[in-house]
Amino acid sequence: MLYLGSDHAGFQLKEDIKKYLTQEGIAFEDLGNAKYEEGDDYVDYGHNVAKRVAKEEGSKGLVFCGNAEGICMIANKVKGVRAAIGYNKFAAETSRTDDDANVLCLPGRVLTPEYARTILKLWLETNFSNEPRHQKRLEKMRKLEEEGTI
Repeated sequence: MLYLGSDHAGFQLKEDIKKYLTQEGIAFEDLGNAKYEEGDDYVDYGHNVAKRVAKEEGSKGLVFCGNAEGICMIANKVKGVRAAIGYNKFAAETSRTDDDANVLCLPGRVLTPEYARTILKLWLETNFSNEPRHQKRLEKMRKLEEEGTI
């Protein structure tokens, strides 16, 4: 399952991406915000999406805020989440091949809907490389999470 969440600054891009996902037959669940609401907080939506992704193996998340920074920060606070900002195709692709990102963060005030769809399509179609050097780094992160140091 693909879980979506956004604050007001990412709301319009999220709504556009929902149309694209529906058109492509990609299953998703929108965890909010359900309507444009100035003054809402990315913390709430980023955290909700991250919790669901961490809980359900094989699921992914897609979150939006103005610059994608804040919502990415909160998503990465959840154990088991590897959130990455997809500011361009290279960043999105390598977040999957190198880092096995399970949450993509998109900046609603930066990307056009067309480019965001291109980035998302690439991210969804890209698998983790399983290269030993990348596996080693992910294992280090898992150990730090288990120790409670991150």
